[in-house]
Amino acid sequence: MRLRLGMLASHGGTNVQSVVQACGESRLAAEPALIISNNRDSAVLEFGRSRGVPSIWIGGAAYQDEAVRDHAICAELSSHNVDLVLLLGYMRKLGPATLACFRNRILNIHPALLPKHGGKGNYGIHVHQSVLASGDTETGVSIHLVDAEYDQGPVIAQCRVCVLRGDTPATLQARVLAREHEFLVETLNRIVAGSIPGMAELYGAANLGRSRPSGRPTSATSL
Repeated sequence: MRLRLGMLASHGGTNVQSVVQACGESRLAAEPALIISNNRDSAVLEFGRSRGVPSIWIGGAAYQDEAVRDHAICAELSSHNVDLVLLLGYMRKLGPATLACFRNRILNIHPALLPKHGGKGNYGIHVHQSVLASGDTETGVSIHLVDAEYDQGPVIAQCRVCVLRGDTPATLQARVLAREHEFLVETLNRIVAGSIPGMAELYGAANLGRSRPSGRPTSATSL
């Protein structure tokens, strides 16, 4: 049984695209089960639909209430039998229902070496501005479990990227993002293989499909 992935992104979703392409090219033994965005016109939803991946907008006036949005996200992930949730440029916090239902099954990718340059406000270009302002000679990519606080969950994988003389936030961001695309697929393959300490019991190849959440809250509307 393949690992079923639920992916949340707010805008372009280039990491989502990398994962979907890797699955389609058999470079990753997983299945894109669902894409969710909080932006109705986001490129990631257009991409997902073009690839035949269920792609859902959960945003706008109907989901301004955080609890309503939380239960809708949880419902869609559950109804699509998602094994592992990936936050790939999703610009909102997940709510308590989703965090509880998918405890230890939600990963975020962050473009720096956590715990450095993490926390509220450290996203996108702001992360790379922080790295350069600090004088750090290296940065990288962190993949971590998600909890109720920004960038505080345990890191399960990291890789390093050199900061080059003359780097600007934009050049550094581009180089780190290119490595994100590769490293995310590499890490997911390690999860599938059961080779990441602490993750094998939940996601090892022999255990796929045994730990899916059973809750089925009211479902959101697919657009």
